Amino acid sequence: SFKPLPLKIMLKILSFFPAQISPYQGPPSQFFVEYPHPYRFILDEPDRCGQESPFLVVMIPVAPHNREARDIIRSTWGGQTQVLGQLVSYYFILGESRADNNTEQPDEQILAESQDHHDILQSNFLDSYKNLTIKTMVMLEWLTSHCPKTSYAMKIDSDTFLNVHNLVEMLLKAPRRDYMTGLVARDAIVLRDPSSKWFLSSDIFPEYSYPPYALGLGYVFSLDLPNRILEASRHVKALYIEDVYVGLCMRHVGAPLTDPPHNGLFIVNTPPEINFCYLASVVATLLKDSKQILDVWKVYKTQPKAGC
Repeated sequence: SFKPLPLKIMLKILSFFPAQISPYQGPPSQFFVEYPHPYRFILDEPDRCGQESPFLVVMIPVAPHNREARDIIRSTWGGQTQVLGQLVSYYFILGESRADNNTEQPDEQILAESQDHHDILQSNFLDSYKNLTIKTMVMLEWLTSHCPKTSYAMKIDSDTFLNVHNLVEMLLKAPRRDYMTGLVARDAIVLRDPSSKWFLSSDIFPEYSYPPYALGLGYVFSLDLPNRILEASRHVKALYIEDVYVGLCMRHVGAPLTDPPHNGLFIVNTPPEINFCYLASVVATLLKDSKQILDVWKVYKTQPKAGC
């Protein structure tokens, strides 16, 4: 009768043959990101938010090398810290510029910038477009653990004009819990074209449309939400489209998104001609790049304000 070979001998024999099957049989891994994961901060401001207890914290994701964008924001809308009697704080959130930085030491220039301005949070993940979800979730982790008395936070892109006065005015009338607003996309169709920047196959996300989510140019939320979104992230597989992923987590916890008080506060398609009246009417408007903030800021501060 046939007697099977011992397991050790079978494994030894199999080791001489090349593997014919890829070990990963699920959807392409580049559409997912490594989160949750124990990322840590290599540059931090551990005490500032707790000591200041701002009404609003504005978080600006930016690439490590983009010092120019950070300086432009500091010299324009990011310099407005007292608005309608409320304290507003600003932080730039960065990843690392290289995947092979095993020392996890900050770049000397970024370290010096941090010591000058005390507004840089840098974590040990690779800073890339595909890792924007990681950057956002690490941002939420930081807010949860560092800003216990803050009412609201905003995530805003570095190539966006922010009208801080209108933002604070809106938040003074907003709910303090279960609140997230911005340019809310509803029933957005999932893009199945592989050439699209936002392509997702049905293997990755089988639903025809996304749940409501706030577009990533800028969205605002009450500070009860970050911890609940982080809890949801343990159950919702992380996708590389960061604003969609936040929406998926919001759906998981049963928190609805709120439309802004009226249309025209959060704008993606900024008009070619930008005047004071337009800038005075928005909360956030996406620009061509961060350099344009300088031109727009000059218009906002110097153009005649009558007739709007």
